[in-house]
Amino acid sequence: MILYKNLANRLREHIQHDFYKPGDKLPSVRQLAQEHGVSISTVQEAYRQLEQDALVEARPKSGYFVCSRKKDSLPSVSRPPQRPLEVSQWEEVLNMLMIRSNHKGVQLQHAMPDMTAPTLKPLLKTLADLAKQKPELGLGYADIRGTEELRTQLCRLAVASGCQLHPDDVVVTSGCQEALSVCLRAVTKPGDIIAIESPSFYGSMQAIKAANLKAMEIPTHPETGISLEALELALDQWPIKAIFVTPTCNNPMGYTMPEDKKEQLYRLAQSYDIAIIEDDIYGDISYQFPRPRTIKSFDTDGRVLLCSSFSKTIAPGMRVGWIAPGRYRDKVTHVKYVSSSMCPVLPQLAIAKFIRLGGYAKHIRQMRQHYEQQRDHLLNAIKTYLPSDTRVSYPDGSFILWVELHTHLDSMKLVEQCREEGVGFAPGPLFSATGKYRNCFRLNFSEQSAEKREWAIKTLATILQGVELRAKVG
Repeated sequence: MILYKNLANRLREHIQHDFYKPGDKLPSVRQLAQEHGVSISTVQEAYRQLEQDALVEARPKSGYFVCSRKKDSLPSVSRPPQRPLEVSQWEEVLNMLMIRSNHKGVQLQHAMPDMTAPTLKPLLKTLADLAKQKPELGLGYADIRGTEELRTQLCRLAVASGCQLHPDDVVVTSGCQEALSVCLRAVTKPGDIIAIESPSFYGSMQAIKAANLKAMEIPTHPETGISLEALELALDQWPIKAIFVTPTCNNPMGYTMPEDKKEQLYRLAQSYDIAIIEDDIYGDISYQFPRPRTIKSFDTDGRVLLCSSFSKTIAPGMRVGWIAPGRYRDKVTHVKYVSSSMCPVLPQLAIAKFIRLGGYAKHIRQMRQHYEQQRDHLLNAIKTYLPSDTRVSYPDGSFILWVELHTHLDSMKLVEQCREEGVGFAPGPLFSATGKYRNCFRLNFSEQSAEKREWAIKTLATILQGVELRAKVG
């Protein structure tokens, strides 16, 4: 690699990992030249590259500084109904799930990872070799908890999130959706109330509906997550049986709850003696390094059921998820058995080897940087083309973000018009028990090219202009 590009990449990583924070002064040109054994011109060219990427700025007679990464207007703090409600919206969710990709359009509604990354090739080769050389492994029954090889590797991965687990502490599931569903049924009975963030992933909402539970939506901040004050008031007022949260790289808002707030949430659950179901499916693709701690990492009495999968980090078709259920292990294992018994063995073995040989770590490093760049491009397109009063989230990880339009706009009507033009997104009402957030929607920025995403935002802007024009004429 050219020297100045190598130096620019090293500085970029330091900035992205907050070694240098917004506003910090960077080392002088002469200092960097001495430290890295390169010429003055090489350092100057590296800084020019970073200036072009809007990561650093030159100040006359002062040197180079990290740019302040200003967040544009964030979505409003949610204000859901202050009572438990039955979840609806299934027909709308089903309609969206049934939509197939249109190669002529841009489908941004599904939270799908980029599965074209070359770093996945070793995994695909391992899977193909297993199917060819040991096909019998995929035909018989196996450990209901999952293969020991995979559970051992999952415990290795958990260390990065602050957890110390034993393979016997882990139950493998068919993706995170089954993990969440199993956990809900393990800690509740029909009619119980679950506290949940608002907005919240529609899959979580539908799991609550399928278990015949009621959702108590709690006000949620677009940067710091669920309101602990509002949650405590709800716990005082209602017989809530569990708290269901996605505190790291939240879906759909993208925030990561601060570490001290995660611990406070755990202590709150302790004081009311209830379970926490923690969805950490996006945790490994946080842009922060090291990755954020889980609530489970604070768990000293086994009340946190940690759920995750490889559906967002590798591919959903692998159908490999897991639970670290703590004190609920026996109940979770039983519910898992009556739900789907064991999981397919070959994908588990392939992923275990992928982790063990370092392929997963390499893949994750690349995808974190890739998704962060994609986020910045989409945010810029939204700022450029959508109305000036548009509010948008600023994800700390993953590949989805939340858009809030003017209150008079209806995303359920808007999505139909956009589909006709070949643009898909997930309308806001799917992320609420009662169909709130009609002026909001969620976008995915992982699958499509930058050009296609920009075209989609331009198309959406044109449709919005037409809606506004008709409203004025009417």
